[in-house]
Order: sequence, then C-alpha cells, then structure tokens
Amino acid sequence: MAALEFQLHAQATGSKARAGMITTDHGEIATPIFMPVGTVGTVKAVTQQQLKLDVKAQIILGNTYHLYLRPGTEVLEAAGGLHKFNGWNKPILTDSGGYQVFSLAANRKIKEEGVMFQSHIDGSRHLFTPESVMDIQRSIGADIIMAFDECPPYPSDYAYAEKSMHLTHRWLDRCFQRLAETPDKYGYTQNLFPIVQGSTYKDLRKASCEYIASKDATGNAIGGLSVGEPEEMMYEFTERCCDNLPTAKPRYLMGVGTPWNILECIDLGIDMFDCVMPTRNGRNGMLFTTQGVINIKNKKWASDFSPIDPGLPSEMSQYYSKAYLRHLFVADELLGLQLASIQNLSFYLWLVGEARKHIVDGSFAGWKKEMIQIVKQRL
Repeated sequence: MAALEFQLHAQATGSKARAGMITTDHGEIATPIFMPVGTVGTVKAVTQQQLKLDVKAQIILGNTYHLYLRPGTEVLEAAGGLHKFNGWNKPILTDSGGYQVFSLAANRKIKEEGVMFQSHIDGSRHLFTPESVMDIQRSIGADIIMAFDECPPYPSDYAYAEKSMHLTHRWLDRCFQRLAETPDKYGYTQNLFPIVQGSTYKDLRKASCEYIASKDATGNAIGGLSVGEPEEMMYEFTERCCDNLPTAKPRYLMGVGTPWNILECIDLGIDMFDCVMPTRNGRNGMLFTTQGVINIKNKKWASDFSPIDPGLPSEMSQYYSKAYLRHLFVADELLGLQLASIQNLSFYLWLVGEARKHIVDGSFAGWKKEMIQIVKQRL
C-alpha cells in the first residue's frame, strides 16, 4: 500500500498546461485525464470491457450519495468493495455526495453537524456528516475519496459564500481526523482530496486555496464552478485557483464540462476532469466528434454511410455508420444509446490524450486554438 504519487512530465510552452502521471495502488493515470462518471457503480449504457477497450478509460467515478442508498455499504463490503462489485480493476474516485445534497435543496437541511436529507428514492431521511461520509467512502473502497463540502449555488451573496467556505473547511478538518482514526479497507490506500470553495469571490477563493494547500493532501480539487456562472467567469476562477494551489499535486476541476471547456482549463493548469455530459448528451443523440458536434437524429444523416467518426481511433466509431446510428435512435433501439455513449467517451479520452501529446512535444498552444474551433462547430 502506498499513498498516491504525482510526477510532472512536461510543461507546455507558453501555457500553464502540464502533463503528468498519477500512481495509485490500482494503476497509473496519465494526465491530463477525463474520468467517465459511473454514478451508481456503472457508466450509463457502457460495460466495463467497453470502457477499457473502446473508450480507453484509465479511471472512473462512483458517487457516495447514490451508492450509500443502493446497493448500500453492507453489500459493497460483502463484495470486497466497488472494484470487486463492478469488475473494474483500475483506479476509482468517489465524489462525497456534497454536490448531490446541493442539488436536493428542497429536501435537505445544512447544520454544523452535517446535512439531513431525504432520499430521492423513497423519501427516507438520512444524516451525512464528514465522519459518516469518510466511513461510507472507506466501504466503497475508491482510490481517491473526496472531502465532504458544501457547494454554494450561483449566484451567492458574499456573506453566504464566506460562511459556506468556513463550514467546508471545518468539515475538511473532521474528514482528515476521521481518516486518521480509521484503517484503509481492502488492502490498498485511499487518498483524500480537499475541495476549494468560495463561490465567485476572489478573496474567498484565494483563502480557500491557501487553507486546502496547508493540508498537504496528495491532490486537490476545485468545486463550486460550472454551476450556472458564465464560462469566462469559470475560466477566471479556475485560473486563480490553479495559481494558488501546489504545482506538485494534481488539480481536479469537478463537473467540467464541454470539450472546449476542458481544453481551456487544461491550458490553465488543470489535470483531472469529470462530467456527465458525454454520456447524457450521447443518450439524447448529440455526438462529439473529431470533426465537430453532430445531432445524429437529424434527417441529413439518414443516408450517410460514412463511419460515425472517421478521425477517431476507436473500432466502434469506425465500424458503424452515421446512417445506422441514426436508424437506431429513430427506432428507439437501446444499442443507439450505447454506441453514442461510447463515441462521446472515446472522443473525450482521445481529446485529453492528444492534449497530453501536444504538451509534451511543445505544440499545445497552437493545437488547442485550432481544436477549439473544430470541436465547437455544428455539422
């Protein structure tokens, strides 16, 4: 068992973008990286074999709130943790459930002890505290576990944002304390990442970065962005956080985003990303490709027998045609949801892989500018 390690391999020319390697007990993760979201122990509509072979995923996410409600920690512990339960033998990161509690605004109450909330499944009431969330994540067994935080909505007034930030910091202290008191489960190390908060206030973000950095965790996350604020504001605060977080630790921007968001934020110094967008949009017929964005339901693709994405080195993207995928959507065939999800995830993993190559060879800035134009265009 060893704590997570991070090595910087390259820094882009004329940019804050960097390439590195995260090492966990379940394997290595080349950064920058995109992490497919497997909220309830599965990436929707995609098998673990497809994640490895087609998507080339290196790490996936699970969610504490959802996995706690079902199947529950008893089942996960009996299975030997989430890796054994779902058959994924590479690294896993678990979100603490803080964002889910944030999204349940009408059915939760925040206090110093923790958050009382109602299950979206059956209305039952539950209390999440920093301590219980650490215990649940121990039981799930992720390689990277997230601190329990409060995610303030956008916009938030200054007084609320400041109060929320200090609560997040106090909860963080309790998270570290709980982990110090409890052993790792399943024979490998679980690494805690703190989360920077502070809404869209410069002094609060700086103060939160400094507090988080003082904990000397193996990695750090930036939360509370991509919650409704304008894109330019998201970029501004991402850059401010990167400038105030340690360079020797991986930086994880939570819940972001579009392909162009990811490229811009790699440029600002982010190493890790996650978002439901590739799978959610894929299930609705929106494809992200190496040529641009496609609405596969459009009539224009009905007789287009070219590959789904000829520029993507994915066997699935080369094997099936646009016309066939459109037919599956029109006919409400489940295979359509699966193929579109694999296409989008494969594209996201290809995109961060290409970014890494261009960071290493010194051509990132020019490539990024060109690629943003491509990924934004509608075909």
